[in-house]
Amino acid sequence: MAYLFYPHFMLFIVPTPIGNLEDITFRAVRILKEVSLILAEDTRTSKKLLNHYEIETPLRSHHAHNEHHTTPEIIKLLKTGQDIALISDAGTPGISDPGFLLARACHENELKVECLPGATAFVPALVASGLPCDKFHFEGFLPHKKGRKTRLDYLTTLSYTFVLYESPHRLVKCLKQLAEHCGGDRIACVCRELTKMHEEIVPDTLDNLIKYYDVEKKVRGEIVLIVKGAAIVNEKKRDKYKKDIDSA
Repeated sequence: MAYLFYPHFMLFIVPTPIGNLEDITFRAVRILKEVSLILAEDTRTSKKLLNHYEIETPLRSHHAHNEHHTTPEIIKLLKTGQDIALISDAGTPGISDPGFLLARACHENELKVECLPGATAFVPALVASGLPCDKFHFEGFLPHKKGRKTRLDYLTTLSYTFVLYESPHRLVKCLKQLAEHCGGDRIACVCRELTKMHEEIVPDTLDNLIKYYDVEKKVRGEIVLIVKGAAIVNEKKRDKYKKDIDSA
């Protein structure tokens, strides 16, 4: 796409720190100061970051519950000549956070989109886990109910590492479900509070992780789960589960 009509109006997708406020680039700070408007998942959360870096750019709410409504309005603003930045509460927008709909709408309207490199939770977790990361599957958050078992069935058949996001109060339940599907001896790694003071990276078997976190009642922080791929893959089962997912 050549961006023939609006070459100078741009949506900047800007990653923000996942914990440690120092994990933001000089360029990200400059862009956030220069744009006309910042779209934030939670303006109260983002205000803390902006205040820390003395960024006074106006904020507007843009999150999963209002993005269908706000996206057309944002496109109109971009067409009037305003550069706009999109941020999430933490990490890179669009990765298990709002961002996709707005980026797609920009392309449909021949508006340029630029995503800055920066923080995202699963990359440092994956690399620090010590599990193979030359090839991996990013799953993100599993469905809470409908489709959850099918997704777990499919993930079990992968021969390479897969990555999940999970909330602290659901961690033990998720580990137990993974053990049921993958076997308790499957190696995994729980990464939580990444880049923060109480960062924890624990690689072990699923059975041992269950024992550890079942005792540790007060689990806090967003969780990244890294799970090693299967040693032996049943391709027929894998293809069947994939077909079930695609047809759901």
